[in-house]
Order: sequence, then structure tokens, then C-alpha cells
Amino acid sequence: MRTMILVLAVALAAALLPISPAKASEKTDVIATVKRYAGTFNQGDKHAMIAACAPQASIIDEFPPYAWQGTSACANWWNDNEAFGKKNGITDQKLALREPEHIDITGDRAYVVVPTTYTYKLHEKPVTEAGAIWTFTLEKVSAGWRITGWAWAQGH
Repeated sequence: MRTMILVLAVALAAALLPISPAKASEKTDVIATVKRYAGTFNQGDKHAMIAACAPQASIIDEFPPYAWQGTSACANWWNDNEAFGKKNGITDQKLALREPEHIDITGDRAYVVVPTTYTYKLHEKPVTEAGAIWTFTLEKVSAGWRITGWAWAQGH
């Protein structure tokens, strides 16, 4: 009986321990990649944003053609976003990430859900879309984490 209680106590203690340093470091690295990606958008740095993408990526967003895939997905999305903005009078686009709602890492793959606020000017009038959800998938390669895909869900 004492052995059973000791085993249960050890199991309970192990379950309550904080995340291992390696796991915490991976989460830090994954969210840092997502934040850098958003930062490159805010800075208007097309080349850095494209460099953060994996060689094959997939993007889903709220403007036509709504989906981009393959080796040029990130570059094509950037170009289409610029063209859509120009056509519709959208300028000064900025993203503000909040704390991730979900980070799941399994080996060299990660899944991240981040509440985001999107601000911009529409024909020079400020617009704020709060409550958007930006969901990412990432892969760890020798150079670090790269974005393999993302999907945007518009807030209200």
C-alpha cells in the first residue's frame, strides 16, 4: 500500500511540475517567429516576410483569390495584398498580436492560434478590426522555425 501511495504521489508531482525548459524554449522560439513575421508586415519588409516562410506554404485570407499555395505563396500573397489595398483605398496596415491562445509543438511541427487586432486606413479614415484570429503552422528546419501556413479569420 505504501508503495502504491508513493508511486501515485510521484506521478502527481511530475504532472504538476512546470513545462520543461526545452519545451518552454521551443514555445518561446515559435512565438518569436510569429511575432517577427507580423513585425515584417508592419515594417513593410516584403523580403523578410517571405524569408520567414517555408519553401512550400499555404495561406488563407479574406480577400481574393482567398488562397495561396506553393513555393511562391508568401510572395504572391504580399503582391495581392498590395494590389487589393491600392484598388480599395487601404493604407497604413498594422497588426497587433495578443498573447497566443494556443501553442502546440510536436517534434519539428507547431500550431499557433493568436488573437490579433488589424488596423488600417480606408480612404484615409481609421479602421480597427479587433478580435481577429490568426492561426499558424510552422516547421523547424536547420535555420529555425519557418511558417508553413496561416489562416486569417476576421474580427468584428
